[in-house]
Amino acid sequence: MTARRRLALTALAACSGIAAAAHPNARPALLWNTTASAPEGLYALRPIARPGVGDWVAAAPPPLLAAWLDRRGYLPAGALLIKQVAAVPPSVVCHDGAGISIDGRRRAHTEPADRYGRSLPSWRGCRRLVDGEVFVLNRARGSLDSRYFGPLPSAAIVGRAVLLLVWGGGHDA
Repeated sequence: MTARRRLALTALAACSGIAAAAHPNARPALLWNTTASAPEGLYALRPIARPGVGDWVAAAPPPLLAAWLDRRGYLPAGALLIKQVAAVPPSVVCHDGAGISIDGRRRAHTEPADRYGRSLPSWRGCRRLVDGEVFVLNRARGSLDSRYFGPLPSAAIVGRAVLLLVWGGGHDA
């Protein structure tokens, strides 16, 4: 990265910090992702009226999920998830105990435990998504997403996550 680009990003981050301090209830305009479940780097948060399959989104986990993620040390309270939308209504999502299928096509494997050996939530069966729900699923095998916690309410989506700068290996998770 050039010195000029580094300076521009630093200035942008500083301005965002000042704006966030001035409006404590406002959502950030920039997100820094350090988790391996989505490409690591800097994301811009853009408005999104209706998320579609393939969109990368930032989501505020519902309160019970947020508390569980924080308690387990996966994501601190108040932090946003960065996930890819895998299904929207009227898709049918199924979990057979080994993996996730969307509209009859196998999309992801599920694990019984996290990397620390702690059991992960599991649901089984099929369900048709209804208005007000989205199913988020990242490619990374260890991603904590709808394969474990089910669909998210559409209201949890705070914006489209647009990758601006890849950090580290720039892997495609």
